Amino acid sequence: MVKLLSEFAPAKINLFLRVVGRRSDGYHLLDSIFVPVSLADLVTLELRPACARSVELVVYGAGAPTDASNLAWRAADAFLRDFRLDAAVRIGLAKRIPSGAGLGGGSSDAGAVLRMMAALNGVDDPVRLGQLALRLGADVPFFLNPRPARVGGIGERIEVLRSFPALELVIAVPPVEVSTAEMFQALSPEGFDAPIGDVDLNEILSGRIAAHHLVNGLEAVAAARYPPIGELKAKLETTGALGCAMSGSGGAVFALYDAATQADVAAASMSGLAPWARVFRARSVPSSAAAQAQA
Repeated sequence: MVKLLSEFAPAKINLFLRVVGRRSDGYHLLDSIFVPVSLADLVTLELRPACARSVELVVYGAGAPTDASNLAWRAADAFLRDFRLDAAVRIGLAKRIPSGAGLGGGSSDAGAVLRMMAALNGVDDPVRLGQLALRLGADVPFFLNPRPARVGGIGERIEVLRSFPALELVIAVPPVEVSTAEMFQALSPEGFDAPIGDVDLNEILSGRIAAHHLVNGLEAVAAARYPPIGELKAKLETTGALGCAMSGSGGAVFALYDAATQADVAAASMSGLAPWARVFRARSVPSSAAAQAQA
């Protein structure tokens, strides 16, 4: 029997990203708020009975690999191996989230694949699924059920923020692809920060978000290596934004606005101010953006 599911895999922004330390194994410790947004890939998964494990990935959209270097492929393969299943998996991936932009596209695709594999195989084991997700990548556990959350550790500590303000956003992506590993390796301990304070956190959660809240400890390192990141941020700051910051390890830059109409105007103006960048008008997603359709 063939089973088929389709889900949206949302991008995320890091409202703030503070690097607060480094473990002895080299992994960095973070304090961040992850916010899923309406910019999303579409992932379709087809599962067929088979005598042996196999994974096929078809990508619709330029630039994404279709082999084991793709996190979506690795997620399906890891699930089959971890749960000792023999099946043929075919993944269709319609890419809209730019790669190497700090928006979590690959991790979100992997999270969607794990959700669908669990649903199609009747697996209800959140702990085991979370462990599998973390082995795939630090951001993947968040994308198992993407909701606004405060994220700590290396990405495995996820505190869902059940009351979170709606955000109107413009996301601009320069024509560069940034290596997350390179950015963390380039960050010296002098660039580490303290976790966000209670006063600032309460202001964010109450909707009183200001520019000084939008701290990204990797932004200076990334902008020094990729000047278009700083150029995009400077242009966004001229559009009446409440604040702007780089997301993740870059190079996407986002801006927040008081109202939807302001964000609409800003997105249109950015297309003229930076025609060399990809500009997206987006909104925060208050709960899981994985709209699931079963056939």
